[in-house]
Amino acid sequence: MKKRKDWAWFALFTVPLLIIFATVVIIPFFIGIYYSFFDWDGIPSNPKTFVGFGNFTQLFDDPRFLQSAWKTIKFTVLALISVNVLGITFALLVTTKLRTSKAARTMMFMPNLIGGLILGYIWQFIFTDAFKILGESSGMTGVFFNWLLQPNYALYAMVIVFTWQMAGYTMIIYLAGIQGIPNELIEAARVDGANFWQRLTKVIFPLLMPSFTISLFLTLANAFKIYDVNLSLTNGGPVNATELFAMNIFNEIFGYSHYGYGQAKAIIFFVVVAAITLTQVYMTKKREVQM
Repeated sequence: MKKRKDWAWFALFTVPLLIIFATVVIIPFFIGIYYSFFDWDGIPSNPKTFVGFGNFTQLFDDPRFLQSAWKTIKFTVLALISVNVLGITFALLVTTKLRTSKAARTMMFMPNLIGGLILGYIWQFIFTDAFKILGESSGMTGVFFNWLLQPNYALYAMVIVFTWQMAGYTMIIYLAGIQGIPNELIEAARVDGANFWQRLTKVIFPLLMPSFTISLFLTLANAFKIYDVNLSLTNGGPVNATELFAMNIFNEIFGYSHYGYGQAKAIIFFVVVAAITLTQVYMTKKREVQM
């Protein structure tokens, strides 16, 4: 009877969630795979033309898609470095004996609480109006100008906004990892004559590998999938200089009504993101140290 009750409670809490997950994620995913083999504009009354793998082979002759892929890779690499370097720097800073460390944690984490669309509009004002005022008042017009109008700078503006949003979140992950390191190990290294850099690279970083695994995974996944900030900050401009993977797929399906072709792009996008993130998790997991 006890086992039956346990299974009943288990089913009560998990089955509804599994149904929702299947309805929202699993079933649409397989439907998308099905549609990727057809030439279709997404209108149910219009016929679907089976093209097999034609949509997938067409991707390699699509210069806009290839440019979007390259921009997404470039954005992800820059964001991966900046977010995690800043996140671990913040974590090391707030673990010192500063009186304002608790307030600093709150202030650094707050940008993550702002929605991506709102965040993009806030920084759009900063890059357009605030930078213009700073440039005119300081005379540094070579630095403070509207980055969003320059194809060579707009992508870096997105990296800055994404870093500002995500650095506080990764700081919390690194902070939890640092607080989980026994003080005895750090004190023993200090007694043995290790300086700060040696303690950091030989003791703290190896023991922080689980935090690195989580933070790198989250940064990679969020950077590859970014859409809301891309939409509100630049909308893919100027002249498609910041049209990343997710926006390119959205525009293909809902902008150009190429439903089947857009689904093929989405499938490739899923495979690429899954392959890269799983490889990253595998490589960093191998370097984790058991305490």
